Amino acid sequence: MTLTPMPLGQAEAGRSQREQVPGAAAASRSPMAGVWFLWVCGLLCTWALAVGHPCHVGSQGWADCSGNSLLRAPDALLRNITGLDLSRNSLVVPKHGALLNGFPALRSLNLSSNPLFTLYPATFSGLGALRLLDLSHCGLAHLHPAALQGLGNLHTLLLWGNWLRALEVSMIPAHGVLSHLDLRNNQLAYAAGPVLQRMGGILRVQLQGNPWACNCSASVLQQWLLQRQAAQVLCASPPALRGQDIKTLTSQDLGCRGQRRLPRAGPSTSTQPLPTAAGNDTATTPLVGKGGNSWPYLVGFILCAIGISILIALAAKCKLFHKNFASYRHRPLPDTSSVVNGPAEESAAWEENRPGPIGRLQPEEDDGFIEDNYIQPSEQLQEEEDMELHFSL
Repeated sequence: MTLTPMPLGQAEAGRSQREQVPGAAAASRSPMAGVWFLWVCGLLCTWALAVGHPCHVGSQGWADCSGNSLLRAPDALLRNITGLDLSRNSLVVPKHGALLNGFPALRSLNLSSNPLFTLYPATFSGLGALRLLDLSHCGLAHLHPAALQGLGNLHTLLLWGNWLRALEVSMIPAHGVLSHLDLRNNQLAYAAGPVLQRMGGILRVQLQGNPWACNCSASVLQQWLLQRQAAQVLCASPPALRGQDIKTLTSQDLGCRGQRRLPRAGPSTSTQPLPTAAGNDTATTPLVGKGGNSWPYLVGFILCAIGISILIALAAKCKLFHKNFASYRHRPLPDTSSVVNGPAEESAAWEENRPGPIGRLQPEEDDGFIEDNYIQPSEQLQEEEDMELHFSL
């Protein structure tokens, strides 16, 4: 077998091809590395967005930021959202300024289960398009009268499960379109007439679960409930009426003495309408007077009794003084030795010259006793007073 030598040009060409093989393999691996790089960058970007934006934004313009322990609303939220859920967070309400800024299209706001405790003026300013506001279970004990100003389109206000003890007229929108007010499970015990009049234009008002005091002051609330044919509102006090529906009580049950009997609930019940915020032709219902206004009469009676007692005591003192003064106004009897031609001597002379068988009367001998006519007047007065005291006893 003979070997044929390879030409020099072909050998150099083969050597060059073998040198180019490693470069081709490296070129074939470069696209895979780029894919891995892009995938890692995407994960990093997604993690960064998740950390800086803890809300889930839906396709309908609803942002869910609930249960993230947020102290305030995220700044990265889209400004054109229509619904925002910030429930179960730790939001802090600013004393000055708005809670949310830059959400002009927001129509629904859920702030439930946040420790808000109180609402300050202008808390919801800039939310003129808001229609639903959920403030349930926020520990609210006080609502500033100007806290809900600017919510002219509010339809639903949920305040159930808080610690509200009283309602003020300014808390309820006067010229709004509020149709649903939920005040269940608060600490309301009394509702004033003006507040009920303001709530007359609200289609649905829920007052159950409050510790209502069923006394004479609750008669206004009873009339309001009868007019609206509302659901059961149970009494919490006094103990004798606990658990009873306030609409079924009479005026005597409520402790209103001397007033007409309130009608019981029924489809044909006709009561005098309370003023409402829905129209201008409203009648005015006088508020039922509260009990416990008799104390001025008691004070006046006590003062009169004290004055009469003082006058009687002064009169008795004056009478006793008059008697004592009169007892010292007597004059001593004149001395017979210094009286000349007195009545005694004239009487003796007349007896001597008088004719008759009787003769001359002998003068009585002095027996050493003083006649009763010479007893001092003070002693007679003392005896009279003793006799009067004996008869009075």
